[in-house]
Amino acid sequence: MDKEETVSKNFIHDIIDADIESGRHTNVITRFPPEPNGYLHIGHAKAICMDFGTALKYNGVCHLRFDDTDPAKEDEEFVNAIQDDVRWLGFDWGEHLYYASDYFERMYDCAVRLIKNGKAYICTLSPEEFKECRGVPTRPGVESPHRNRPAEESLGLFERMRAGEFGEGEYVLRARVDMSSPNLHMRDPALFRIKFAHHHRHGDKWCIYPIYDFAHCLEDSFEGITHSFCTLEFEVHRPIYDWILEALGEECRPQQIEFARLNLSYTVMSKRKLQELVETEAVSGWDDPRMPTIAGLRRRGYTPTAIRNFCERIGITKYESLTDVALLEHCLREDLNKTSARVMGVLDPLKLIIDNYPEEEEESFNAVNNPEDESAGMRHVPFSRELYIERGDFMEEPVKKFRRLGPGREVRLRYACLVTCTDFVKDANGNVSEVHCTMDMDSRGGSAPDGRKVQGTIHWVSAKHAVEVEIRQYDRLFSVENPVAAKDGSDFKDYLNPDSLKTVTGLLEPSVIGLEPGSRVQFERIGYFCVDPDSSGDRLVFNLTVPLRDPWRKRRNG
Repeated sequence: MDKEETVSKNFIHDIIDADIESGRHTNVITRFPPEPNGYLHIGHAKAICMDFGTALKYNGVCHLRFDDTDPAKEDEEFVNAIQDDVRWLGFDWGEHLYYASDYFERMYDCAVRLIKNGKAYICTLSPEEFKECRGVPTRPGVESPHRNRPAEESLGLFERMRAGEFGEGEYVLRARVDMSSPNLHMRDPALFRIKFAHHHRHGDKWCIYPIYDFAHCLEDSFEGITHSFCTLEFEVHRPIYDWILEALGEECRPQQIEFARLNLSYTVMSKRKLQELVETEAVSGWDDPRMPTIAGLRRRGYTPTAIRNFCERIGITKYESLTDVALLEHCLREDLNKTSARVMGVLDPLKLIIDNYPEEEEESFNAVNNPEDESAGMRHVPFSRELYIERGDFMEEPVKKFRRLGPGREVRLRYACLVTCTDFVKDANGNVSEVHCTMDMDSRGGSAPDGRKVQGTIHWVSAKHAVEVEIRQYDRLFSVENPVAAKDGSDFKDYLNPDSLKTVTGLLEPSVIGLEPGSRVQFERIGYFCVDPDSSGDRLVFNLTVPLRDPWRKRRNG
């Protein structure tokens, strides 16, 4: 990714500019710290663009660091998927790949120092019991009966915790901070807890693990991070972040800065809820093209450029809001319009027969591969007597403003010629099964020899040469704009859109033969599609990436 593509100036960059001008920092070091307990989603993409983009803007460095402090939920699959996603978005961490678990020994030593300095103690209250002691923000909490436990006794218990002598939940290491603070996170927060779980990197070496609030600030400090970007929910955690580093006398004191997370309409942005969709098989997996995961968006046909442009447009602010997914789709259309090859395809086929065209004859017409890119060149599209057109492009009794095919009407077959409807045939159910036309033999290429104007232009495929493919038509995963905002106690899954996936058989021109999974094309007049990895051999599967126009606009406007 080029430096010119980095995020535009925002309030965070104003802070960094001031730090550089004052001499507080000369080098900018940021980090992207995902937890390897699921796949990244579009909200993480905003953070990735912010973290890596800011480092690039200031000729600095961005670390990729896995916060692997909760082994029961973590897996190597997620570690690999996260690295793939960050690379696919166009960012590189170079040699700066780190894991929180690499620092467990140092974190343990830091905890010992806090105990020795009287700033931490071993507590035997259960989480429920301590919650009662902690109280509420409007009145002071009550000290744990173990708060004044002698340091030597706490040290001994902490060593025994590490040795695995106690069960989960029996003991916890707490910071001795301020039980009267209006900020509940400052009321003696937990630092280490007992957890017997196999760690994906360290096996069963550890049975005590640091709490996120303790681990995160230390990781930042150990790595020399200058600016630590978090979403707004961590603003109330910042005092404990600073307290821990000060209590330990750490030389490096990174600055935590919070910004608003991304909330996107017609989806959910909680990793826990996304995991629930996977586990309940509401979707086919983390990379289901309906999911807002980066893997799902990639499989559906989204481009890194479109996602980066989207993150640039929504900007970095301090204000929570709900962003319309239509903006993301607009950014996608902008990019795909410039880069996607065109093909003609029919998803709801209706046979069209040109009665005055010789039965055995066939020819080909030149078609533009991409009108936005002259270097993309031309392709040859085969033509014959029998074609397929979209059923919606013919109307037995055309209504006002319908400019396509109907009895006695003339239309242009894109790139090919002009045809006039002379008749149509219905099947036993009363549905139109064939449309008969005559061709203006002098109109090859699509222009009338006498210069007459033809208003309608429709796409087509030759029946003799059509390639049959599977088309997966994806729609919004949820049927309401904000599925997690319901106040009636309903579950977010109650709003799953039952029509979010429909599968049809499509007929395409033969230029699609040989396309590799991940290839993106525009079906002319329909939308943008991507070859799915399920394709193999002669079987081609296309995912609808996004329609040419937003079909939800009318629904939103009533």
